[in-house]
Amino acid sequence: MPSALDTPQGAADLAEALLPPLGNRWLHTQAVAARAEEATAAVSEEDRDLLVAAAWLHDIGYAPELRETGFHPLDGARHLESLGAPSRLVRLVAHHSGAVYEAEQRGLSAELAVYEREDSPVLDALIFADMTTGPAGQSFEFNRRIDEILVRYEPGSEVHNAISEARPYLAAAVERTQARMAGQPT
Repeated sequence: MPSALDTPQGAADLAEALLPPLGNRWLHTQAVAARAEEATAAVSEEDRDLLVAAAWLHDIGYAPELRETGFHPLDGARHLESLGAPSRLVRLVAHHSGAVYEAEQRGLSAELAVYEREDSPVLDALIFADMTTGPAGQSFEFNRRIDEILVRYEPGSEVHNAISEARPYLAAAVERTQARMAGQPT
């Protein structure tokens, strides 16, 4: 196991140990990490490695061997915590891409609340990287990505409901990140 999970290389090594059998999920993860690298200008210099590491690890909770609750942000965060990963990294994975909305749909709000959400440029940039990358690593504009999710998940499903509800929150995070990347005030 990597000893430096909050570094891009350590995070990439762990992701590569768990996600390649998942096909498109692995392609998506690699592209989200690349997109996060592009978005590092939106965060402070000291947070850049953390952002890229969180991007590599955001979907590790999909790995079958980590599945406990079936809610990948929570399962991923719990696994990282069990490995002794830094708290901030654990919390970013737990709260990526509006996880609180889906936790509510799944009845897992209390379990997710164990991990405090940081509202920060780093979380915004992680959301940006995930919400502008398609399921097989395609580069998507935000609204196209949301629409793709809503088509892929049946109306009334937990994910469909959560993404529908989270859309304004996610859009604001993407917009703030794009403004930061362009050097504009947020």
